Amino acid sequence: YIEKIMKNEKQKQLKVLPLGGMGNVSQNMFVYEYGDEILLVDCGLGFPDQKTPGVDILIPDISYLLEQITNDKKRIVGMILSHGHDDHIGSLPYIIPQLPPFPILGSALTIGFANHRLQDGGATAETTVLPDYQKLELSENFNVRLLPMTHSVPDTKHIIIGTKVGNIYHGSDYKIDRTPVDGVKCDIGFMEKISKEEGIKLCLTDCLGVERGQWGKSESAVGPELERVMRETRGKLIVTLMSSHIHRIQQVINAANKLGRKVALVGRSVEQNVKVALDLKKMRVPVGVMINKAYANEYPDESLVLIVAGSQGQEGSAMMRAIYGTHPEIQIKPQDKVIFSADAIPGNEVNYYSAVDELCINGVETIYPTIDELVHHSGHANEPEQVFLLEKIKPRWVMPIGGNNRHRVRYKNLVAPAAGLKREQVLLPLEGEMLSLSEHGEINLVDTIILRPQYVDGLGVGDVGPAVLRDRQALSRSGMIIVIVKRKNGKFDFQDIHVVSRGFVFMRDAQEVVDYIKSRTAELIKELSGKKEGGKVRVVELENGVQRGLAKSLYKIIEREPMIEVEIVDW
Repeated sequence: YIEKIMKNEKQKQLKVLPLGGMGNVSQNMFVYEYGDEILLVDCGLGFPDQKTPGVDILIPDISYLLEQITNDKKRIVGMILSHGHDDHIGSLPYIIPQLPPFPILGSALTIGFANHRLQDGGATAETTVLPDYQKLELSENFNVRLLPMTHSVPDTKHIIIGTKVGNIYHGSDYKIDRTPVDGVKCDIGFMEKISKEEGIKLCLTDCLGVERGQWGKSESAVGPELERVMRETRGKLIVTLMSSHIHRIQQVINAANKLGRKVALVGRSVEQNVKVALDLKKMRVPVGVMINKAYANEYPDESLVLIVAGSQGQEGSAMMRAIYGTHPEIQIKPQDKVIFSADAIPGNEVNYYSAVDELCINGVETIYPTIDELVHHSGHANEPEQVFLLEKIKPRWVMPIGGNNRHRVRYKNLVAPAAGLKREQVLLPLEGEMLSLSEHGEINLVDTIILRPQYVDGLGVGDVGPAVLRDRQALSRSGMIIVIVKRKNGKFDFQDIHVVSRGFVFMRDAQEVVDYIKSRTAELIKELSGKKEGGKVRVVELENGVQRGLAKSLYKIIEREPMIEVEIVDW
């Protein structure tokens, strides 16, 4: 009887588990679980750094979800997408095929972007546009409403999730923009109404901009600066930005139209996103302004503006190919001007500034937010805006998301007290920690899930693990040595050992090291061959033993740890 009561009490608790977006900026994906039902919010990808060489993207670890569905027979009632940035929708084609069918909901533009991501990845799903404010009963335990919010991509929404334990306010990326480009403002009055009439038990909220102490500037303020730079450019103006930043693209087009320039879109992602936005009437292009990139060379440079994908210096992007002169349709000349109308994504600073450096050394005037803050305004709320939002929502508990740990801690220490909350009301779960919220408003840590983001490398998903990454890191640091030993009729030819080096030493200038490797290899084989009693040493044992012995010996001599491969070849 007691066990039954305890089980019922547990079923009355709402569990919250971030699969990403907790202590990092990307891989945003959140699990809300009540009883036998699960609601998902967002499905974003992450970006590799120096610790993940060769990796293209990271996707959330959904092992917990698969276990709940398979073993505990729970069902996913739906997924809500907050907005169209890839760190919130980019993992859809990788994640959705692994899960049973369920509806995916969001705003018109977000669903438009999501459909293209799914199609590009060869995945299919049931997607539905959910109008603002309309309460949708997904199941007995979950209902959802979308609330208009301003951000750097149109049609961004905050989500009010109705549950048996109370309302959850899921407030991912946002800013309080009072003069948005499209005129669609966030509905502060509706927030206050929900807070007053229904109450908010838990608020998850974007905290990335908490280090900035002034109220953020409107996106519409970027347009005049883009126009000024365009007017002063003698050759082509090349603007690279986030491909989903439809408001920024609209302002570039407006300025070009005013100054009599033609606009060409370059890069699959920006071309695709603009097409979706135009089809949904989320942007307007005056007749005659837009031209096909294939015909751009037919126009004088001084009459052109190119909007190019690849603002983060992504390898293989249209922008990087243009910078290094390998793009078939774009050439950047010294009289041209380039604007990076985007900040570096946290963790991607090396790639971003490498692209800027290459342009600068080539004599191309390059403008980026560090030297001209007016060419980009963040889409994330600054500290005063975060205080403002929290004052309107008045939640029982608040969980800062979408930032690094320093942002979450600063939110707890500054934003919450300024909005009238106690620090104890701010939740800072660590990665993999699952919280439960009871109908009485109590919060508890109920489980810790080990999360291992999946690496996507080319066409492979999940086949690159820690061991492979360690090998790649070792190769990048100290290079590689391959030692080839010939054997004929069971006898080793120690006079003809071959050593091949890549990234370790230049063979011609390091004969002493090469000679040492050869002699030490012969010594190790003799030692290892004599240790086995009652039989021969297997080839794999010899290769592994020589590999370990050489690694120790080389480190003592030159204090470097190259990757070592030993091959014994029978002739």
